[in-house]
Amino acid sequence: MQLFINELLVNIDEDIVTVDKVKEKYKKDAEIIILNGHPVDACVDLELYENDRVTLIKRGEIPKFEELENLMVSRHTPNVHYKLKNGKVAILGIGGLGSNIAISLARIGVGTLILADFDIVEPSNLNRQQYFISDIGKYKTEALKNNIENINPFIEVKTINKIIDSANIHEFGNVDIIIEAFDNPKYKAEIANNILTKMRDKYLISSSGMAGYYDSNIIKTRKIRDKFYICGDEINEAKEGDGLMAPRVAICANHMANLATKILIEDK
Repeated sequence: MQLFINELLVNIDEDIVTVDKVKEKYKKDAEIIILNGHPVDACVDLELYENDRVTLIKRGEIPKFEELENLMVSRHTPNVHYKLKNGKVAILGIGGLGSNIAISLARIGVGTLILADFDIVEPSNLNRQQYFISDIGKYKTEALKNNIENINPFIEVKTINKIIDSANIHEFGNVDIIIEAFDNPKYKAEIANNILTKMRDKYLISSSGMAGYYDSNIIKTRKIRDKFYICGDEINEAKEGDGLMAPRVAICANHMANLATKILIEDK
């Protein structure tokens, strides 16, 4: 029988194999057992079947670097990690939306992230963006790349530290998905028009409406046309007296990140 033990393929010469037998043989002190992406009770012995995935973890133990990635993906649905690992996503603008999108995609293991922004971190960013006090004054690209490397060192993070517009959008021709996360309406429209007319093979995910603290449930993902989606409530834009705050911005950002995940797994 073939099993994946901590994501490594193992041949076991037994007709009947159970979780308890695997634990006894490969990691007796394991306190967390994950079977096919779902934790199981260590006290309940379960029979295993061909190509089952078993992850054995001891609480609080820091794994060897070469084991870490396999343990990080153990809660994934089986067989999706390879597709995510081969995904390439460009995030244009890494403020409130973009920084949250990047962190979510990094945590699930999207293999290549391209972060594009020209701005630096300043104090008012900290209410909703994935930066820290120690990042103030740094370029957002530099700071976010460093933060991502502390979360998932197994992905490639590329940075582009400049304004993205119609003159250079073609530089993103080798990605699967382009996520537009700008604040400026002029750049949003310019980028969307160029991608939709000149880069029709690319998926484009954009946003509209995530300001304030309105009902979370009116934020949605809407397909506009083939390979073009908008996430948000499409009503509540930031304006005087109606600012941007972490909860709603992160909800919209994760609509966008979840859609990118779905596309990479199902459509690429």
